[in-house]
Amino acid sequence: MGSLKSKIRSLKMKKPYDKIEKSDSMRVEIRSRKARKLIENTLKIADSPKNKTYAF
Repeated sequence: MGSLKSKIRSLKMKKPYDKIEKSDSMRVEIRSRKARKLIENTLKIADSPKNKTYAF
């Protein structure tokens, strides 16, 4: 158990990884996922018999 803790401590002391910058294609993919999710939620609400309005 002691050796495991020392390994974890040594890993934490190493230099943290560099943050990956988002490319244009990654940004487009994220935007399209958000748009698809919004459309899916809107259609779900529109198809439900209870609610006829959507509160933004």
